[in-house]
Parts: sequence; C-alpha cells; structure tokens
Amino acid sequence: MNTASQNEHSKRRPVNLTIRADVLDEAKALKLNTSQAAETGIIAAVKKAHEQEWLRDSQAALQAHNKRVDKSGPLLTPGWARD
Repeated sequence: MNTASQNEHSKRRPVNLTIRADVLDEAKALKLNTSQAAETGIIAAVKKAHEQEWLRDSQAALQAHNKRVDKSGPLLTPGWARD
C-alpha cells in the first residue's frame, strides 16, 4: 500500500453514535477504546453486508453451477477421489 493510500485509510471523522448506556459503561469499566471497538464492529458489518449482497447477486450463477455439477460432476477431480 502506498503512503497516499495509507493516509486515506487513516483519516478519521468524528461521528455521533447512540449506544446503550450499560454497554458503554461496561466498555469504559474495562478501559476499552470505544472508538476502535465501534470501528471494528462497523467494518465487520460492512463486510457481512458485502458478502450478503454478493450472494444475492450471484444466486442465479451459483444455482446454475450446482445444477451443472449435479448433472456432469466437477470439471476437475482430485486424484484421491478417482475410482
């Protein structure tokens, strides 16, 4: 990754979040970095949303592939799986 790209990824913006008080109190008691924890959670949620979007968009292709494999078998068969 080049320096310009690294700088772009490291930019931070202040945001307002609403978080349950008990969760925030416990995180503070454990001395967690709540900004980092929120960022990590948001990154995980974005990744999951992209995965779900890909699965939804690829459903027809996946079904067609599975149908072809059911009918004709895999294109490549590993040596250990051959008769």
